Amino acid sequence: MKVWSVEIDGKMVCFGEKKRKMLTSNGCNEPFRNAYWCPKRKWFQHEPCPFVNKMECDTYLKLCGSL
Repeated sequence: MKVWSVEIDGKMVCFGEKKRKMLTSNGCNEPFRNAYWCPKRKWFQHEPCPFVNKMECDTYLKLCGSL
């Protein structure tokens, strides 16, 4: 049983029961209230991600080992 779920389906993002069109191209930094969704961590952050795109995030992860 899921208490809370965030799902990205095509160009739509679902935050629990709320569904809307994605504002970003790959689902990174999708705003929800006062937080930003990180698909890599599968959790919310209080500030937007500093990376330009998901490839930059993946490269940082490979070089440093963690976010």
